Amino acid sequence: MDSDKRKHLILLGVGLAALAASAVRPFDWLTWVLEVAPAVLGLAVILFVYRRFRLTTFAYACVLIHSLILFLGAHYSYAQAPPGFWVQDLFDLSRNHYDRLGHFAQGFFPAIYAREIFLRLNVVKRSWLFFVVTAVCLGISAFYEFTEWWAALLGGDSAEAFLGTQGDQWDTQWDMFLCAVGAVLSQLLLGRVHDRAVARMGAENAPAER
Repeated sequence: MDSDKRKHLILLGVGLAALAASAVRPFDWLTWVLEVAPAVLGLAVILFVYRRFRLTTFAYACVLIHSLILFLGAHYSYAQAPPGFWVQDLFDLSRNHYDRLGHFAQGFFPAIYAREIFLRLNVVKRSWLFFVVTAVCLGISAFYEFTEWWAALLGGDSAEAFLGTQGDQWDTQWDMFLCAVGAVLSQLLLGRVHDRAVARMGAENAPAER
């Protein structure tokens, strides 16, 4: 087994352990299922395509960090997550802002996944990459807001913990704005690091000269 596969197995093991821990007496089972669903679905896709299209270890590390944020929010509900209360007390805020972190992450980490797919499959020209990645992240955010709307229609009051609006009438707009900020900052801060990871993977997979 090569070193990259070992790293990937470690990341997978940490993620599965965190998922299992989040399922121990969660705040609300419906909320837990809805919140972990994106991570579980993403993991299923990653495992299904692993042999045919393996991502960089950098991208998989981003998947794990993003999943940990989701699992914590799923266990406590975003409105009751302890880190949000710590920040609320520290800065004397009016509400628990852990859900803001979740939506920032919804842009910050998927920007890397989309960027890698577009780069390696030559989906778009490099000059369009930044814009298209940002647009894709905003599209994901919009679809997630649709799912919250549908959950509210179907679940009524029982979907309140999943929505996590905490009485903020501008919650949807804030969510999408923070997703856009996350996508932009991710590309600005991590773009070069990610480029090197993609280039290194390409060099390792290149056929040896005879």
